[in-house]
Amino acid sequence: MQRKSGRRGKTGGQEPGAVEQVLDELYTTPPSAFVAHREERAAAARTAGRKEDARRIHAARRPTLAAWAANLLARSRPEETRRFLELGQALREAHRTLDAAGLKELSAQRRRIVTALSRQAAQLAGEAGHRLSQAAQREVESTLRAALADPDAAGRWAGGRLEVSLTPPSAFPSGTAPTEPARSEPEPAPVPKSPRTTPGSRAKDELAERRRKRQEELARAEREAERAERRLHDARAERADAEESLRAADDELAHVQETVADAEERLRAAHEDRDRAERNRREAEERDRTAAHALTEAEREARASTRRADRLSGRVK
Repeated sequence: MQRKSGRRGKTGGQEPGAVEQVLDELYTTPPSAFVAHREERAAAARTAGRKEDARRIHAARRPTLAAWAANLLARSRPEETRRFLELGQALREAHRTLDAAGLKELSAQRRRIVTALSRQAAQLAGEAGHRLSQAAQREVESTLRAALADPDAAGRWAGGRLEVSLTPPSAFPSGTAPTEPARSEPEPAPVPKSPRTTPGSRAKDELAERRRKRQEELARAEREAERAERRLHDARAERADAEESLRAADDELAHVQETVADAEERLRAAHEDRDRAERNRREAEERDRTAAHALTEAEREARASTRRADRLSGRVK
């Protein structure tokens, strides 16, 4: 029995993986209840002496509605999730090997499965009491496309702890094979221009160079737009978490203010009771003094009457 108690003291009565189970549970909790549930679990960990677990739980950020629905889908449909991730791996392999026929077939599957899974996510969210808007459902689809295109995104989604929706990379393969220039052999190194170069060839070279620069600028702009979109998602989630924390703080403040008001009212009543008791005591003291004086006078008169009666009875004899 003593050895058992000692083991509980090291982990606060929980197994080492308990914090992971709590985090998994948190990220399938509806966003509206996330903060309260998180604080409850963190407080329980602190009470059990598991400070590091409490810190990790408290650091968890509330997911957006779309991210929560994607988490719910990954957790609630493990078999569909596994097949979906296998499809993504096959798509990426087909794109690497430039398998045009495979890409076309797999891309058709991708569109069907993304649509079907996003509907399942919306259904799961609705069953949990939260209807997904069209915008939120599009974010779920964006997360699913990202999981197909990027192995890192696939791992994050499968982990079931997304805080914001994922954005697919712009270079994800389409339903057709890559263009022919991607298959061609490397171009030979440019040959120094001879003095016989014509003005027309120089104009073509300048045009090609301008096109190359525009393509580079476009690629940079697309990467920057993607980073900005991710920052926007993070900022929105952070704002939503802050608003939820503010609402929770307002509720707590209102509760404390009510408690203080009740305490002040009880204090005022107690002061009135004290003042009334003090008045009653003063009045009782005054009555006691009056009664004591009356008693003294009555005793004095009684003694005098007794002596007078004694004298008179002696004369009669």
